[in-house]
Amino acid sequence: MSCLTRLGLLLGGALAATAPAAAQDMARVRQAITQLTAPELHGRGYVQGGEQRAAAYLQGRFRALGLQPLAPEYYQFFTLPVNTFPGRAELRADNQPLQPGLDFIAAPDSGPGNVHGPVYQLDSLVFTQSQARQKLLATPLAKSVLVLTQAQAKRLADLPPAVQAHLATATAQLTLMPGKLTASVAGEQAPRPRLEVRAAAWPASARTVRLRLDARLEPAYRTQNVVGYLPGTARPDSFVVVSAHYDHLGRLGRDTYFPGANDNASGVAMLLELAAYYAQPENRPAYSVAFLAFGAEEAGLVGSRYFVEHPLIPLPAIRVLTNLDLLGTGSEGLTVVNGRVFENQFARLQRLNAVGGYVPSLAARGRAANSDHFPFSERGVPALFFYTRGGITAYHDVLDRPETLPLTAFSAVFGLLRDFLNGAASGK
Repeated sequence: MSCLTRLGLLLGGALAATAPAAAQDMARVRQAITQLTAPELHGRGYVQGGEQRAAAYLQGRFRALGLQPLAPEYYQFFTLPVNTFPGRAELRADNQPLQPGLDFIAAPDSGPGNVHGPVYQLDSLVFTQSQARQKLLATPLAKSVLVLTQAQAKRLADLPPAVQAHLATATAQLTLMPGKLTASVAGEQAPRPRLEVRAAAWPASARTVRLRLDARLEPAYRTQNVVGYLPGTARPDSFVVVSAHYDHLGRLGRDTYFPGANDNASGVAMLLELAAYYAQPENRPAYSVAFLAFGAEEAGLVGSRYFVEHPLIPLPAIRVLTNLDLLGTGSEGLTVVNGRVFENQFARLQRLNAVGGYVPSLAARGRAANSDHFPFSERGVPALFFYTRGGITAYHDVLDRPETLPLTAFSAVFGLLRDFLNGAASGK
């Protein structure tokens, strides 16, 4: 038995022992979100096995609930390239330290570096005046740190190739961001460090930069989807599917990680609550219910694309897929991506919400490649993506923490999803 399997059994067993069998328990929801965002899961990314620890937790929960595995030990393995930041993440402007995560982040494709050099502040005149470009080309940059605004960074591709090549000789690049810092994941690595810095934290008079960043590109990192199901009572070869991605952004150095409470511990907690509900014999529907916890969503929907390319259930057998992401708020209601594509399903949701009074607003969006529903709907599967609106705005940053997650509409959304899935899974 692997150490990850033992961890899954331990965590799943502990929850099974302390949580009631009935579904939709808010204390259990909070416990799940706290577990998934804990420091020892390292932001559910690709440093120190963070996503593997999260997968082991889900494996334990699936087993404790009595879900049947769709793959051996519930794991569907796949690989992906991913850039990681496992060690040092330090930045100083003159002698002033900036805080990782709050004042700066690494660009997703940043390379590593240990840099100490003068600031070269890009002059916007290079975009319009040949004289400014000639002056830039005459200025050695090999030991300098290029500092530019976000607006300038967006225009770099408009510069002549010779000017772009000269700017690329700078030892590092810092982009000053006017708003919040929003991290992401990349599958490639640039040849030099590239940081994004909150403009309000950058001292305008800064003359020198000290930068240390460890970056490691993993060319074929092995990760997994965690997949299980509950057989239907009458038509077990037909399925309704509940999905949510469990991965997040991982770490930025030794001391900073991205908790990912709303994105997407909240959606995983909802998936687990629905699994707990349907695991009760009296709630088992005619159709089978599959629960797909996808890995590597943040890296570009990699896990869900892999599942669609290597399906463990026939895609034509899926009556509907409900994808759960960002369900931790809800004061302004619920949005359904693909609601304008699959109009009959959205109309049924509207009727259920009108009767149950679950959420104050139910809005439909069109086609969008913004979560794990997308590979399925592109193959013709009726797939809807649910997310809540309102409340906190933390997203892809270090402030997406469990202690500030309101879960305003969590119980209401559970009720709406339950009613919707019950109808779909009954064959009606």
